[in-house]
Amino acid sequence: MATTTTDPQLGRLVDGRYEIVARVARGGMATVYRARDRRLGREVAVKIMHPHLAEGVDGASFVSRFRREARASARLSHPGVVAVFDQGVDGDTSYLTMEYVPGHNLRAELREGPLRADRALDVAAQVLAALAAAHRVGLVHRDVKPENVLVDDEDRVKVADFGLARAVTEVTSTATGTILGTVAYLAPEVITSGGCTPATDVYAVGVLLHEMLTGALPYPGETPVQVAFRHVHEDLPPPSERVPWLPAEVDALLASFTARDPARRPAHAGVALAALRALRTGLPDDVLDRTADPVVPGTTTAGSALSPVDEAAADDATTSPPGPAVGAGSADDVDEIPAAFFADVVPTGHVTEHVVTAPTTAMPHDVPVRRPRRRRRAAVAWLCVAVLLAGGGVGGWWWFADGPGAWTDVPAGLVGAEAEDAQAALDAAGLAGRTTEAFDDEVAEGDVVSTEPGAGEPVRRDGAVTLVVSLGVEMLTVPTGLVGSAQRDAEAALEDAGFTVGPSGGAYDDEAPEGEVLEVSVEEGAREPHDTEVRLTVSQGPAPVQVPQVVGRSAQDAEQDLAAAGLRVDHADPEHSTEVAEGHVLAQDPEQGSDARRTDTVTLTLSAGPREVKVPDVVGMSEQEASDALADAGFEVDVNRYLGGLLDTVRFQDQTGKAPEGSTVTLTVW
Repeated sequence: MATTTTDPQLGRLVDGRYEIVARVARGGMATVYRARDRRLGREVAVKIMHPHLAEGVDGASFVSRFRREARASARLSHPGVVAVFDQGVDGDTSYLTMEYVPGHNLRAELREGPLRADRALDVAAQVLAALAAAHRVGLVHRDVKPENVLVDDEDRVKVADFGLARAVTEVTSTATGTILGTVAYLAPEVITSGGCTPATDVYAVGVLLHEMLTGALPYPGETPVQVAFRHVHEDLPPPSERVPWLPAEVDALLASFTARDPARRPAHAGVALAALRALRTGLPDDVLDRTADPVVPGTTTAGSALSPVDEAAADDATTSPPGPAVGAGSADDVDEIPAAFFADVVPTGHVTEHVVTAPTTAMPHDVPVRRPRRRRRAAVAWLCVAVLLAGGGVGGWWWFADGPGAWTDVPAGLVGAEAEDAQAALDAAGLAGRTTEAFDDEVAEGDVVSTEPGAGEPVRRDGAVTLVVSLGVEMLTVPTGLVGSAQRDAEAALEDAGFTVGPSGGAYDDEAPEGEVLEVSVEEGAREPHDTEVRLTVSQGPAPVQVPQVVGRSAQDAEQDLAAAGLRVDHADPEHSTEVAEGHVLAQDPEQGSDARRTDTVTLTLSAGPREVKVPDVVGMSEQEASDALADAGFEVDVNRYLGGLLDTVRFQDQTGKAPEGSTVTLTVW
């Protein structure tokens, strides 16, 4: 009866954000799932470390290695490298999220057989381009293999799983005494000492290219320990042994990539990529279009059984459900070999080989010696000469084609020299020179800024050194029309011209509206170095002021006080007033102490003096009646009494007709 195993992670919401949808791959260190990022609404790959690895004495080191993968990969930004988005811990679960790559891994293509030559070279070139980006920031992948090479639906190659990557300066040995990585692709120095350089990744790409071209690994049918031993003690067999139509140039390239001595390999992936591209350009179409005969499943081209390494890779590929590849390859498929097994191996790659395969046996004295005839001795002599000449020819070809004689060092003293002098030095060393130009703030125009490869680095005698020649300091033109434009428009114009815009200053201005550029720190239209920081002085509009008190002042005095504060004056219609003299300020708007800005307007209302009103005729009235009538009409009253006002009758009033409101009317009463 079949048993169905359900993954407990399926349907789980990791860290409240990533919903696990399906399992994609499982390896020795982690399991990779396809998940949905609920926050951003996109598909991602979530790599979850196996819980048991975080337990025990070595748990901390496993967790540290897992998190180091996220930090290392996050430093890389290249279209050929699977992007790492996030890393975290949810309870006891350590996870990281990566770009989800719909497609398959390279192992799936290799299960169908060898690749066409041009396809194999193109895949290797894309892998080297991605590794070159890592090497430029000081990272070594350490685990290049088909499971970590992803091919998306648009046939683009991406390198995944920098789980074994470490800063070059940190990687000097394997502290645990165990060799980590897939043994079929390990360079000798990793096996012997744990040491790792960018040339280590180049070695793995060489093995990978051998496998793509031939359909099989270099050492099939052997255990991992035997494979590792042969990597250390033997040069890899040339691919033309399995695929006779491959030209010698392909053998030479792979020999340089997989040289046992790291110093004889390309120093990093960038150099290897240049060599690969040069090779591909020179290969004829009848080679590029061909594909090696497929290897019969379970055998090599010679009919031997697949190696345990091949079988492990095939088994690992079948444990995951078919479907898209993700940013974790096979999730850390690791072969482990005790490093002490190779403790006695000389790490330089130079191994003493025994020429005599059988011990020398002394002949009994009583046995008669049959001497060869002279003709036979002469034939043997000529045969020896021919063998020596042939051996010398092959050795000489190897020495100058790919051995030490094929390489030299880039001369010192090129950087800082004039371009012509640097080219002369290359000519003297028998090297070709290519020139590119770049701006530089330190190196004078016409002098060499840098070289590729660098001084002292190996270069083929028939190769070329690229000289980067300084164009001097890059000068940019300051845009015109900045003064008088809006601050946002001026900053955009400066940034488009390549300048950095510094913090702006502000200044009050009665004419320029707020946000308008008043001044620029450099002259408009001038040529300035590219790193010049340009600062703008921007108008803050008219300055703030407080409205002064001008009520009761004459119109002239009020206007002078307001003008001194930067305020403008407007007049409303005059109004009559019995309290404020005619021509003086009766009211102001805004009032005294109000907040305003220069050039704001204050409206003044001037007094028109008192109104002319009719004086009531009060003669003949009593004093009280007359006073009340005059008061009601708006007049003040003054009374003169004769004989004590005996009869209480108004006899005279000093004003009649019309008089100013509020003026005094004098009455005579008696």
